[in-house]
Amino acid sequence: MDLRYTDRSRELQQRLSAFMDQHVYPAERAVHQEIERLGPWAVYPTLLDLRGKAKSVGLWNLFMPGAPDGQGLTNMEYAPLAEIMGRVLFGAEVFNCSAPDSGNMEVLHKYGTPEQKARWLSPLLEGTIRSAFAMTEPDVASSDATAISSSIVRDGDEYVVNGRKWYTSGATHPNCELMIFMGRTNPDAERHRQQSMVLIPRDTPGVHVARALPVLGSYLDRACEVWFDDVRVPIENVLLGEGRGFEIAQGRLGPGRMHHCMRLIGLSERVLERMCRRVDSRSTFGRTISEQSVTLERIAEARISIEQARLLTMKASWMMDTVGNSAARQEIAMIKVAAPALAHQVVDWAIQAFGGAGLTNDFLLSPMFANSRSMRLLDGPDEVHRNQIGRLELQRQRAKSTAEAAAEVLSRDEAVSMSDSGLWPRPADWLSDPAVASPTERKG
Repeated sequence: MDLRYTDRSRELQQRLSAFMDQHVYPAERAVHQEIERLGPWAVYPTLLDLRGKAKSVGLWNLFMPGAPDGQGLTNMEYAPLAEIMGRVLFGAEVFNCSAPDSGNMEVLHKYGTPEQKARWLSPLLEGTIRSAFAMTEPDVASSDATAISSSIVRDGDEYVVNGRKWYTSGATHPNCELMIFMGRTNPDAERHRQQSMVLIPRDTPGVHVARALPVLGSYLDRACEVWFDDVRVPIENVLLGEGRGFEIAQGRLGPGRMHHCMRLIGLSERVLERMCRRVDSRSTFGRTISEQSVTLERIAEARISIEQARLLTMKASWMMDTVGNSAARQEIAMIKVAAPALAHQVVDWAIQAFGGAGLTNDFLLSPMFANSRSMRLLDGPDEVHRNQIGRLELQRQRAKSTAEAAAEVLSRDEAVSMSDSGLWPRPADWLSDPAVASPTERKG
């Protein structure tokens, strides 16, 4: 396994880091103030300006996957770039690499027809429009994608869409023009063939963006609730074909999970940096907080966990590039559990180190905490991923020969033989029962 960065990735890392230093970090507080002041239904001027600057220097759409023509980055090349962007909560959006747009663009790139790409993918890549992804529902446990109950019913040359969705990120953006909607087209089909995905323009009659949803009090992700009441779209708006929705969802979520995890590692790195500076500059009970053993232990655990999560994520990226997303599904599931847990813990430790200041927005730890905690649910909760990891591990172990990992109970002869050849064999006068005598005794 080769985890070395390519020259192309190294060059982009340098350019991206320089852009972050020059433009993004200095504007970070201004963007968050605009989010608070203007709310989730507005365009944020400072962020819009940053996007224009990033596009003008070619730091744009870096997430797009590698293609046969050599364009686009591999997952291994993009992973460290996502980490750099993730150091700022809105960092990926500056470079047109944020969810849900990035995932929607990948879906259109991979599954869209030429007509669908011309209408929707091109303007999304240009950044002239935004999009939303409508999958999660309030009325069912959406951790099971096959439980989605919204309906997509064919009526002549149209589909009629009905459903109530929430955590539909991006729908409150004034430039949102497209929603990718997942619902059931055939409830009687095989379980994973019941769902389909359709493209719905946001201005279609019957689409109601009902409310913005706070995520632990933060509106940064523009999560919202959307109602679809007898929404009609042409049958040409289906993606890949009826019954392919679950397949598309799996294809969409794999790379997206890697992007999320690398951004969370970048976030954890920055939080650890701030935590170290804070504890070095504050004193309690006659010595700096950095000298307290509990602080040193937390810093050490944070460093260990960050390095572990990064290496695991890089391995998953390498496997996605070399053997495909399906073969890498266990590694993808593992990083989806590890990275959010890491970020959640590191931010929590930082809040504790900052004391009351950590609860304010002065150091942006509160929205970072909300983001890292939400990631333990988004794109599948921890429990679902752990179950998948466990099942895949059992399959892997069952495929091994029994000699490698024997787990059977010892036979009576084996137990007695172990005793006879062990450190404390039974004394001879204990061999009074022929049934438990050693093999040598029996022969005698």
